[in-house]
Amino acid sequence: MITKLSKSEAKKRIDKLKEVINYHRYLYHVLDKQEISDEALDSLKKELFDLELGYPELVTSDSPTQRIGGKPLKEFKKVKHVDSRGNEARMNSLNDVFSPKELTGWSERLERNLGESGLGELYSDLKMDGLAIELVYENGLLVQASTRGDGLIGEDVTQNVRTIEAIPLRLKFVKNDLPPKLVIRGEVFLTKKEFARINTEQKKRGEKIYANPRNVAAGSIRQLDPKVTAGRKLSFYAYSIVGQGEEYFKKYPTHDSEYRFLNELGIPTNPGGRVCGNLDEVVEFYKSVEKGREKLPHEIDGIVVSLNSNKKYYRAGIVGKAPRGAVAFKFAPNEAETIVEDIIIQVGRTGTLTPVAVLRPVNIGGVTVSRATLHNLDEIRRLGVRRGDTVIVGRAGDVIPDVRRVIKELRTGKEKEFHMPPKCPVCDSPVEQISSQVAFKCTNKDCPAVKREAIYHFISRKAFDIDGVGPKIIDQLMESGLIRDASDLFTLKEEDLLNLERFAEKSADNTINAIKSKKKVNLDKFVYSLGIEHVGEETAFVLARKFRKLENISGASLEELQNVPDIGPVVAQSIYGWFQKPYNRKLIDKFKKVGIHILEEKITRESTKLAGKTFVVTGSLESMTRDQAQNRIRELGGDISSSVSKETDYVVAGSAPGSKYDKAQKLGVKIIDEKEFLKMI
Repeated sequence: MITKLSKSEAKKRIDKLKEVINYHRYLYHVLDKQEISDEALDSLKKELFDLELGYPELVTSDSPTQRIGGKPLKEFKKVKHVDSRGNEARMNSLNDVFSPKELTGWSERLERNLGESGLGELYSDLKMDGLAIELVYENGLLVQASTRGDGLIGEDVTQNVRTIEAIPLRLKFVKNDLPPKLVIRGEVFLTKKEFARINTEQKKRGEKIYANPRNVAAGSIRQLDPKVTAGRKLSFYAYSIVGQGEEYFKKYPTHDSEYRFLNELGIPTNPGGRVCGNLDEVVEFYKSVEKGREKLPHEIDGIVVSLNSNKKYYRAGIVGKAPRGAVAFKFAPNEAETIVEDIIIQVGRTGTLTPVAVLRPVNIGGVTVSRATLHNLDEIRRLGVRRGDTVIVGRAGDVIPDVRRVIKELRTGKEKEFHMPPKCPVCDSPVEQISSQVAFKCTNKDCPAVKREAIYHFISRKAFDIDGVGPKIIDQLMESGLIRDASDLFTLKEEDLLNLERFAEKSADNTINAIKSKKKVNLDKFVYSLGIEHVGEETAFVLARKFRKLENISGASLEELQNVPDIGPVVAQSIYGWFQKPYNRKLIDKFKKVGIHILEEKITRESTKLAGKTFVVTGSLESMTRDQAQNRIRELGGDISSSVSKETDYVVAGSAPGSKYDKAQKLGVKIIDEKEFLKMI
């Protein structure tokens, strides 16, 4: 069909195809819209390619088919950076600030330099984590692209940049405003999705996995073979036009109007930017961007804050190698260097042993980090990490920090290799490696770390009742290696919680204060919180009343325990056996070391009015809670039982009393309602 077209017909068809293809490129990359499928666009490109194959004399340098062209280079040529008027123009870098206070300092210095009170509007743009590129267009055609280099001289990477679909090979002519020469600067980057695809392909081929999108983008631009670059599907956002004069400032007086002009030319700019009226709005924008950065399709490392007025921006000038009129307001780093002070073992809910690095505290992502996961023994061997090593630790979002690299060049020779322990650090049981897996497990199914329900019980309402700490928080604390048992809760700091999901500064502070407030505890509450089998609330109270001190309970003989009223042989054996286990004795010692003060039991009674009488309280009372009723009975000398028997003297029945009421009726135990009970007390 193509060969039947005359040359003039082919030219018309080629021109139309180029127009349509460029239109859809503009929709996708500049306006973030898509009117036809990728497959349909590919078919248009295929037709254009076939036509140009039949009429090679009609091929032009701005044709979409020419994005991949040319032979591999032997090296990159050096080129000078100039502006749109041909003057030398350094590709400057930005100075950084990391806090609102530092941002205010920048603002005040700029006001003094400009001799003005107030900066006016500010443009806040997302700071792309990519590679800076300069584009030169002459009469609308892309003629050169170069890297930053040393700021004055960069490398000519035109062949590679031509492969990037987001960068137009020919600019759109708009209102006759297109100057003969236009120098545009921006950022080449790789989306998270494309980065993941490339690493998947690398893994399939058994080749190295790349560390981050920025490195891939930079490496792709510096490939000597443009076909390799084309296979990476890089993206681009422009951030400035360089070296325009007074006439340009009249037409495009602000940074955001300059962005609109770039879009009209067919060049994409970051759509996430915003004009801010003052520094407070800038800080608000910064916080919202930081909060939502994980959902962005690309990596950013902060925002760029600049004077929105182009005239004022250029009047502010340059200081050193950075413009005065703009600053990078960067996020706290997601990686930092620190020292591995120790490597400990965390036992998870399935009994799996996970090595955890104890770090010299370091700020990462605005949070102080003191622990980082090492995953497993294979990961330790892969990294080559030892106790005492200097390491790079990373933290992404709410993910538990991990050790990413060892700086072996900083070793002193005092570092110690890590070996998986032969016994569980929690219960001292043997450890075995799971067949055909890298994981090691504790062989004790009753290991306290496995049965973390013990800690759930410890924090429950009738035990320590710690506000803001529930099972999900306990799970996170255990998985991150921050706690091994209930006593470790009292060693936590606010920064530890900031590494967990759903914790902000205020909630972390509240939780730490709630934990601290529970360091003083009644003996019966403490005994109940230990989760000893068969020891409920009432048994704990009986033990506290009988023995007065924890040391007396833990040191009691089996015979002494059996002689306590309401404690039978089975319960006595359970209590005695619990305190004989080495792990439990160590746990009690840990509670004392972290500052738990167990109050000696001192029962004050208003009278002995109910002495010798045993009560069971069941159902819901209107004038008081069940706990309040039981405490009142104790104050008057009475005893509380959790179950009804022939020895029970009274059952106090509220509404919906349940099975205890039925059992009392069968046994002939006296049942009184709330009104009678109130008269009695």
